[in-house]
Parts: sequence; structure tokens; C-alpha cells
Amino acid sequence: MKIKAVCFGEILWDVFPDKARIGGAPLNVASRLSATGIDTEIISRIGTDQKGKDIIDYLKNNNVRIENIQSDPLLPSGMVNVTLSSSGSASYEIAYPSAWDKIEVSESSRNSVTKADVFIFGSLVCRDKISRNILFDLLELANYKVFDINLRPPHYQKEALQKLIQKADFIKFNDEELFEIATMLGSPFNSLEQNLSFISEKTNTKSICVTKGSHGAVLLSEGKLYYNI
Repeated sequence: MKIKAVCFGEILWDVFPDKARIGGAPLNVASRLSATGIDTEIISRIGTDQKGKDIIDYLKNNNVRIENIQSDPLLPSGMVNVTLSSSGSASYEIAYPSAWDKIEVSESSRNSVTKADVFIFGSLVCRDKISRNILFDLLELANYKVFDINLRPPHYQKEALQKLIQKADFIKFNDEELFEIATMLGSPFNSLEQNLSFISEKTNTKSICVTKGSHGAVLLSEGKLYYNI
């Protein structure tokens, strides 16, 4: 049987000084899952503007199901102004409110999550209470929950992060996010491996992945560490 995945969260445009590109972590995950042959859907909300129409075209071209892409009559599609420093590091100005801040519950989206093998969500969508409340509602229906943490200050709250982590079956961080979350949870440790184990025990999450940029990734699964260098 074909695996079914549902992603939930922001769809937006990353606006660089010289170009604009469709993005958002949930959309990026959805398009890559679909490329591997997984039946993939995304639950989000866009504006009625041209950028929203272009998002729909992009999803169709990448074989991502759009049944639960909502259209907001008032708010625009998401936009992020991306600024690059001389060293190449990026800073983000994320427009608020955007359509994806106001995702509404529907029987269709609830049915999709109930039937999915995996439900993938992030932290940025929780910056607004409307989308945040819908996410917590859908988490109660999900069979396997993957938390793809994406910390973008000031758009996250400690309390919401702690609740989401407790509900996850699988957590994905980058290395900077790992240490921030570990400190938030009261970790006394300094090494990546120690903090992986600490978070796993603290949250009762058996599978955690940490990406390290050009240095690969580390996976903790059932108490064992696996390295991709």
C-alpha cells in the first residue's frame, strides 16, 4: 500500500534581493516526499492574490494534493523578506498576519489526517492562536507525528514548543535548535549526543534527528546513535 503523508503549516514566498522563491518548511517537505513517490498532501491557507495562484500551480506541478489548501478572502499569501549578510547568513522578516496564520478546521482536513500514515508539522505556524489551535486539534487525530522544528525569532513561544515536543513521535532539529530546546528543557549537558539523550528521555521521544549543515546529521533511534557525515 502506498504511504500517505500530510504536512501542515505555512506556505510562503521567500523574497531575496534579486528574486522570489516559493518556500516554507511544510511545502518543502511535501514536495520532496512527493518526489519519492509518497502520496502527499498539505494543509495550509493562501490569499486570493497572484502569488496564491502561483503556489497552487507549483503544488500541482509537484504532485502535492491541494484539497485542503484554503483561500483567505482578506489576508495575503505569506511573504518573507530574506536579507543575507556579507558572510552569507540569512535574517528573516516574516509578514504578519498572513493567510497561513488563520488556517481553519474542516471535516476534510480532519479526515485526511486520520487516514494518513504520518503527519508532519512545524513550529512557525503556531505564532497565531488560530492556526495553533487547529494544529493541536489535528494532532489528536494523527497516527504518527513528526515535529520539524523551525525556530524563527520572535515567532515562537516556550510553552507551545514544550507541548508540541511532548506530542511528537519523531523530532527533527538543526544543531542550534537542539541546544536551544535542550536548555529550555533544563539540560545540564554541553555535548550534542548528551542533549539528544536528554531530550529523548525528557519527552519520551524515541527518534530524534539533528542536522549539522555541511557536517551531516545524527539520528537517535531507540537509544542508538547513527551518523551521516
